[in-house]
Amino acid sequence: MSGHSKWHNRIHRKSRQDAKRGALFSKLSKEILIAARAGGDDPVSNARLRLAVERARDGGLPSDNIRRAIERGARGDEGVTYEELAYEGYGPGGVAVLVEVQTDNRNRTAGDVRHIFSRNGGSLGAAGCVAWMFEKKGLLLIERADASLTEEQILELALDAGAEDVRVDAETFGIITAPDGFEAVRQRVLDQGVRLAVAELTMEPRTTVEVEGRDAEQVARLVETLEDHDDVSNVYTNHSEVESPEDAEAEG
Repeated sequence: MSGHSKWHNRIHRKSRQDAKRGALFSKLSKEILIAARAGGDDPVSNARLRLAVERARDGGLPSDNIRRAIERGARGDEGVTYEELAYEGYGPGGVAVLVEVQTDNRNRTAGDVRHIFSRNGGSLGAAGCVAWMFEKKGLLLIERADASLTEEQILELALDAGAEDVRVDAETFGIITAPDGFEAVRQRVLDQGVRLAVAELTMEPRTTVEVEGRDAEQVARLVETLEDHDDVSNVYTNHSEVESPEDAEAEG
C-alpha cells in the first residue's frame, strides 16, 4: 500500500467530461460500436463491450442509443471504419503524454493533435518515444465519502480478489489490478456493495514527475484540450497530479 497517489483529480476530470453530454454520448457510442465490431454483440462473451456498456450507462447514455450502437457495430455497416491509434509526445516540464484516439480520418486527427500540443507548450513526438513509460493496468477508484467498508476491509477484499496493490490518499482508495484480473476484482468489489467512482482499464506510468507553477497549468490545459477533442478516447501522463484550472478554483 502506498499513499502518494492523487486519484481524486481523475474523478474531477471525469465529472467535467460527463457534464459535456453531447460530446460524451458520441464518444461512448463510438466505443460501444468499435467493441461490438471487434468482439461481437454479446456483452457476456465480449469483455470490452461489457465494460463499454457499463460506462455508457454510468454516463447516462440512453438504452436505445446503446442498443443501436451495438447493432451498428455488429453489422459493420454504414461504411465507417474507425482506426485506434496512439500519439505520443511531451508536455511542459518534460511530462510524457500518451493520447489514444478512435478516428475515421487519421490525417485530420494527427494534424489536430499536433496543433493542440504546440498550442499548449508541448510537442508531438515519434512513435515509441513515451509509450515505454506506461503499462496497462486495471483501475478501480472508491471515494472515501462513498466507502461502505473500512480501509482495512477494502485492502483485504481487494488483495483476496487478486488485486496487485491498493493505494490510498486523503480522498480515495485506488485498487490496481493486472488487465486480465480486472473483471474478477471489479465484480468482487461490487458484490460487497461498494460504489465505484471509476472502473477502467488504463495506462499507468512506471514513474512520475512533478511540475509546478505555469508548467503545471499548461499541462492541465493540454490534457483538458486533448480530452475535449471528438476523436480522443483517453489521455495519460506521467505527472502524478494534473489538476485543471477549474478543479483548482473549485477546491479553493
